[in-house]
Amino acid sequence: MRRIGFSTGSLAGDDVRRAVDLSLEIGAQAIELSALRLPSLEPLVAAFAGLEADLAAFGHVSVHAPSRFSAREEPWVIALLAEAHGRGWPVVVHPDTLHDRAAWRRFGAGLAIENMDRRKALGQTADDLAAVFADLPEARFCFDLGHARQIDPTMAEAERLALAFADRLAEIHASHVDETSAHHRLTPDACEAFAELTPLLAPGVPVILECPLPGAGVEALGAELRTAATAFTRPS
Repeated sequence: MRRIGFSTGSLAGDDVRRAVDLSLEIGAQAIELSALRLPSLEPLVAAFAGLEADLAAFGHVSVHAPSRFSAREEPWVIALLAEAHGRGWPVVVHPDTLHDRAAWRRFGAGLAIENMDRRKALGQTADDLAAVFADLPEARFCFDLGHARQIDPTMAEAERLALAFADRLAEIHASHVDETSAHHRLTPDACEAFAELTPLLAPGVPVILECPLPGAGVEALGAELRTAATAFTRPS
């Protein structure tokens, strides 16, 4: 069975402790520790030591870097994220944030480049990401299916991404992404589109749900996990 879990930001914002507890309670098998806002990164890294014992219960742990920071802030961000890398946790980054790509080579295969939604200047297509991977040859791929579906609802570009970077695939993100690039809970149409692509996605690659569910109870979270599990079950 594919490992599925939530981004901590989708469950409890910056309250990572709460998100980890909820994830454990619902039996999630994967988790992404999220610091999408730059001010959230230092407190998140400071919490690693206190969370490490509980995080050992998950089959997959990753860390999402901030979605925006300046070239001047980049060395500080890299130094903080090195704490995650040292624990063996993949670091997910947006390609447009990599001001000095060479500086990120220290993460090797511990770096996962995510495809982008339409708000960003680059990173939406297989051609875009091929240029990034040329500068970061060991880096892996974080496949955001919601972003890919927003860019091309036919999922043709998603198929190109899946085929081009199959050997790099480290993590899958799933949610419904609307025209304004806002993330939502999985919809039947999104699940159908993702299910059609599932045969191209290796079963060992974990899925992280970025559906915003702040304040949701265990029953609602469990239902979302089950919905995702159905969408990402490979046909026999």
